[in-house]
Amino acid sequence: MKNRWDTELAKKFAAESELGLRVYSSNLLGADPDLVLHGGGNTSVKGEVKDVFGQLQKVLFVKGSGWDLRTIEEQGFPPVRLDYLQRLGALDSLSDSEMMRQLRLALLDPSGPTPSVEAILHALIPHKYVDHTHADAVVTISNSPNGEQILWELYGEEVLILPYIMPGFILARQVAAATSDLDWSSIRGIILLHHGIFTFDDDARASYDAMIELVDRAEQFLQEHASTAVSCAAVAGTECDLLTLAAMRKAAGAQFGGPVLARFDHAEEAAGFAMRDNAGELATRGPLTPDHTIHCKAFAARLGADPVSDLEDFAAIYRRYFDEFSTTNHQCLDTMPRYAVWQGKGMVYFAANHQRLQIVEDISSHTIRAIQQAEALGGWQALPRSDLFEVEHWELEQAKLKAGNKRGKFEGQVALVSGAASGIGKACVEALRKQGAVVAALDIAPEILSASNDPALLPLQCDVTCTEAIREAVARVVCKFGGIDLLVSNAGNFPASASLGQLDDKTWQQSLDLNLSSHMKLLRACLPFLELGFKPAVIMVGSKNVPAPGPGAAAYSTAKAGLTQLARVAALELGASGIRVNTVHPNAVYDTALWNDEVLAQRAAHYGKSVEDYRKSNVLRTELNSADVANSIVALLGDEFAKTTGEQIAIDGGNDRVI
Repeated sequence: MKNRWDTELAKKFAAESELGLRVYSSNLLGADPDLVLHGGGNTSVKGEVKDVFGQLQKVLFVKGSGWDLRTIEEQGFPPVRLDYLQRLGALDSLSDSEMMRQLRLALLDPSGPTPSVEAILHALIPHKYVDHTHADAVVTISNSPNGEQILWELYGEEVLILPYIMPGFILARQVAAATSDLDWSSIRGIILLHHGIFTFDDDARASYDAMIELVDRAEQFLQEHASTAVSCAAVAGTECDLLTLAAMRKAAGAQFGGPVLARFDHAEEAAGFAMRDNAGELATRGPLTPDHTIHCKAFAARLGADPVSDLEDFAAIYRRYFDEFSTTNHQCLDTMPRYAVWQGKGMVYFAANHQRLQIVEDISSHTIRAIQQAEALGGWQALPRSDLFEVEHWELEQAKLKAGNKRGKFEGQVALVSGAASGIGKACVEALRKQGAVVAALDIAPEILSASNDPALLPLQCDVTCTEAIREAVARVVCKFGGIDLLVSNAGNFPASASLGQLDDKTWQQSLDLNLSSHMKLLRACLPFLELGFKPAVIMVGSKNVPAPGPGAAAYSTAKAGLTQLARVAALELGASGIRVNTVHPNAVYDTALWNDEVLAQRAAHYGKSVEDYRKSNVLRTELNSADVANSIVALLGDEFAKTTGEQIAIDGGNDRVI
C-alpha cells in the first residue's frame, strides 16, 4: 500500500480553501482502487461556517451522494449541522428513508448533494478528519474462517473490530454503543467485518497515514500467506465463443427487460480463475463487500457448455433467493446476473450501459482475486445471503427503483460506424454516443485511434476493403461490447472526375472496392451478430448521384447505385430476422473531406455564384452539414422508424433534379 502524500502539493490545496486538505486526501484515497471502487467509501471534516445571521455554525463537511472520492471537489462536501446529526445519532430508532429526509433537513445549503448515509457515524466520531474505505486486503481477511482473529493479531488494541451490521443509522448506533466508554485517543481505527475500515485524527495527514499503514499490514499478511493464490492462465477467444457471447447477451437482455452490454474477459487472471474446478461455486458465495451487491447482485452466475440455458437457471435461482428473503415491501429486481464465470474460459460481465459495465468488470476483478486469497487462508466466507439481500434490496435502493430510471435512446445498444474519422461518419459517432450507444468507430486513417478518449468509444484502424481486417475488427467489437445492433456503413471516397473515355481500370476498380464491395463485406461480417442484436438496423450512406448522376462521375455513381441495390436486397433478405436496412442519399454536405475552401470557390465560380449562395443552392435554400445527416441517420435507426425498411431518404435540402 503506497503512501501517496505529497507535502508540497498538500500545502497548495490547504492554501486554496478550508476544505483543501479534505479534498486532497480524499482524492488520494480514491486514486487507489484497492481502497475505493466506483463511489465507495466516504470522508468528512468538521468545521465552521457563518450562517445568514452572521453566526458561526459547527458543521460536518461530508461526502455527498453521487460523488467519487477519486475526483471529488469542494462542492462535493455539503455542510451539515453537526449538532443535528449528533442528536439524530442519539435516537433509539430511525428508518433509512426518514434518516435521508433528516439529512436533507440538516443541510445548510438545500441545493447541495444529499449527505452520505454514513454522515451520522462521521458526526459521532470525535475527530476532525474521518476516512472510510472498503480496503480489499482488510475485507478479504475478514472473509476467511479465522479472519477476525487474524485482524486482532495484526492490530491488537490499536483498532476496534466490530461485527458486520447494515450501513446507515443502525451502524452509527452500533459504533456509539461500542465506544460509549472508550478513550478515542487509544485507537487509530475501526474495522467493520466484511465491510471496511475507518481511520480518524485531528490532522488530515495523520488520518490518511493511519489508513495506509493499517491497510498495508493486511496486504503484507496476504503477501506472506497467499502470494501464490491468484491463478493466471492464457486462453484465446474463438469465433464460436463470440457468437455464444452474443447469444448470452440477447438472453441477458430478455432477463433485464431491454438492451444490455456484455463483455468477455479472458485476460490471464480472469481465465486463471475460470480454470479452477470450483470457480463457479466460489463466485456464488457472495461479494467482497456487501456494498458491491448494489452494482453486481449478491452472487454470480455459473456458465458451462450451454451458457444460455445456464443464464435461465440463474434467473430461477435468483427468483428463489428473492422469494426466500423478501417481504411485501420488496420489489424484485431484474434476474440478469452482472458477472458470470464461464468455466474454462474466463469471466463475462453484463450491464445496462458502458459505465455500469466498467463498474462490474472492476468489482469482479477485485472479487476473484480476494476469493482466491481467502481460499488460501482457509476458505472464502462472504456474508450470509440474508444479509446480502438486505443491502441489495435496501429501502433506499428500492425507492430509486420505484422512481424509475430514464434510459438513453440507444442505451445498451452497440453501434458500428465505418468511415468514422471525419465528416458524416464522425458526426454519426458523436450523435450515437449522445443518445447512449457504445460505438465502434472504424477508419483506415490512423488519426481515428486518437480521435477521442471516451471509454465507451472503440476506435479501430481498419481497411474495410480487406475481409480479414473487417473480421478482426468485428471480433474486437463483440468481445468488448457483446454484439452489434446498429450499423452505419459510411466509408467511401469521390474519385477524380473523368469521362468514360478517360476512365482507367484502376480508378474504376478502386471505386467499386471501397464504395460498393466494402459495404457488402462489412454487412456480411456483422450479420451473424445483427441477427442476435437488439432492435437491429442498418444504414447505407449512398449519394444524390444515385437518383441524379452527373457526367464525369461514372465510377462513383455506379458504385453508389450498386450500394443502393445491395441495401434493397438486404432489406428483403433480412426483414424476417427483424433487421431493418435503409439508405440515405446526402448531397452538398460541405464540412466533409470531399470539400475545402478552394474547391468550394471553384465550384461556385463555375456556376457564377458566390460561395454563400452555392452552399445554399437547394430547394429549401438551406446549408447542410455532417451533423444534419447524422441526425437523420440516428432518427432512422431509432424507434421512430421501427416499421420502415428498404427505403431511400434524400438529405439534401431538396434537389430539383432529384425531385
